[in-house]
Amino acid sequence: MHILASNTVLPFIHFFMEDYFKKKIRNIPDFPKEGILFRDITTLLKDGKGLRKSADALFDFSKDLKIDKVVGIESRGFIFGSILAEKLGVGFVLIRKPGKLPAETIRQSYTLEYGEDTLEIHKDAINPGERVLLHDDLLATGGTARAACDLVEKAGGKMVQVSFVIELAFLRGREKFGDYIVNALVTYDGE
Repeated sequence: MHILASNTVLPFIHFFMEDYFKKKIRNIPDFPKEGILFRDITTLLKDGKGLRKSADALFDFSKDLKIDKVVGIESRGFIFGSILAEKLGVGFVLIRKPGKLPAETIRQSYTLEYGEDTLEIHKDAINPGERVLLHDDLLATGGTARAACDLVEKAGGKMVQVSFVIELAFLRGREKFGDYIVNALVTYDGE
């Protein structure tokens, strides 16, 4: 068996599905700059069967966790995040770059390789104690998703799970999430 989360063991069927998803994801060398191999999920999204299977697999990761809200990070996290919220029968919350949300917000700044960035959430988006699943498309170094988790907790939520379509395991981003459940549909151990 392959362990994808610190405390979740997935059945053998996951290996078959992971291969299926990898075949649907396009690899683009030297994008956005030379030396980077970009994992493009648009080819997965445009395939109706692939989109449905992806959403179902992400739902399977979280269906028994008693989630109250799903939070998605701008912008690709909105795609599966909103689908997950609908499948779980809970609300969906946006985390965006500064100045994009119209009501009163809470901010969280974080450090990047080349500087600093900031995320925002509506102040009234999460009720104290709500159990939250955070979704984004990619786990690389984990800085943005970790900042989003901190933002959810600042807003009063209890982080339960962080899910991704793709994890670049060789960048060790998973280490930033401590005891949270971390799941990804597809894991790449190298470029």
